[in-house]
Amino acid sequence: MGHVHIIRDFASPQEGFTRTVRIYTPDGYDQASHHRFPVLYMHDGQNVFAHPESAVFDTWCANLALEQMVGEGRAEPWIIVGVDSGPGRLEEYSPWNESRAKVQARGGAYARFIVETLKPYVDGVYRTRQGSEWTAIMGSSLGGLMSLYLGWKYPEVFGRIGALSPSVMWSEYKLFENWRAHSRRWSRIYLDAGTHEWINPGGVPLPYGEATRDFYVHLKQLGYADHELALVLEPEGMHHESAWQRRLPWAMNWLLG
Repeated sequence: MGHVHIIRDFASPQEGFTRTVRIYTPDGYDQASHHRFPVLYMHDGQNVFAHPESAVFDTWCANLALEQMVGEGRAEPWIIVGVDSGPGRLEEYSPWNESRAKVQARGGAYARFIVETLKPYVDGVYRTRQGSEWTAIMGSSLGGLMSLYLGWKYPEVFGRIGALSPSVMWSEYKLFENWRAHSRRWSRIYLDAGTHEWINPGGVPLPYGEATRDFYVHLKQLGYADHELALVLEPEGMHHESAWQRRLPWAMNWLLG
């Protein structure tokens, strides 16, 4: 079994406050003193791991899913970095303003925190494997949108993008408008949603199944090939941690394997 190390009060100078960061090192990390490991960054870190200090509700159990994959020989061990959401999740996971929900975007500052502060710390303290091919980003809902935003904005940093039920319709489909070309870099992008997944928070309609399928088509039209892009639509999928936990092994298998 791997180990989850929790860092409280990790400073985010780009945002002006501190965060909790949870870092999972795989089984054998301490013994493999000369081996370097690829790294997966995940949003909503409090929901990522099966761990006594994780959220009370359903979590993704990412450590257990990865350990099963490694045990079955379907993936190599990865370091997983879970970044807890902060005091204003909607704002910090919004790359652009969402006027319908009266949300002022702070996603740009959060993205800079990950790229400019957190990743250099992880690379400096842990034995990580360098290069975008070995650096992944993953999240759900607005965390899925932020994963896609980070992959689009920093393709030289993140080559593997996992977006579960991503809010690609947020900010009047702004992601479609901004992602206008293939990055021309090594890419692996996983998208999923419930086929009929749909919520309406605060009067803002969010048709996840339809919008995720449309974004997949959008990326295909930009030239992303089948080996670079995957779409999973789950007939019974809902907008809930339990659905993301259920689909996470599918996502990890394609994204990290």
